[in-house]
Amino acid sequence: MYTRFAKVFYFLSIGLFLFLLLYVYAALPEFATYAVNDLGMPQKQVSRDAFFYISIVFFLIFNLLLVIPAKLIEMKISLTLKRLFPVGDPYRDKILAWIFSFTGILNLASAALVFYVHSLSNQNEISSSEFNFFFYLAPLLLLVWIMVLVFLLTGKMKQVKSGEMLS
Repeated sequence: MYTRFAKVFYFLSIGLFLFLLLYVYAALPEFATYAVNDLGMPQKQVSRDAFFYISIVFFLIFNLLLVIPAKLIEMKISLTLKRLFPVGDPYRDKILAWIFSFTGILNLASAALVFYVHSLSNQNEISSSEFNFFFYLAPLLLLVWIMVLVFLLTGKMKQVKSGEMLS
């Protein structure tokens, strides 16, 4: 059941990221600013097309790298993962939910980063200081999710050592 909620969150985060990326791409000037000096003047820039394609490539890479193991567990393709996370194992659902929700959190952090580049590039519309909350929230969420992963893996290792695995 947790997996279904995590998948919904994951797919909503994909939609949000793509919507924000397309919105920002349409609103960007010819060059996207990703670093400013103390006076607020652009210090480092990249063309808006390069920013768009780099964002898409990174988005695809980390989504594929994180979702492929989940799909291997879910579809029972890998024999090792099939034995480690058999159907009916409580840790199977929790690990799948963790992977999809972690990927969703990374998508939300990426969406915030894209919107931050938009605020740096269009400083007359949006102040970049308004996004400080999101830049403190994203690492905090990632840290919490990594601690949950450690907790899940510790529980799974205890289950494997004690021999309580399902056949």
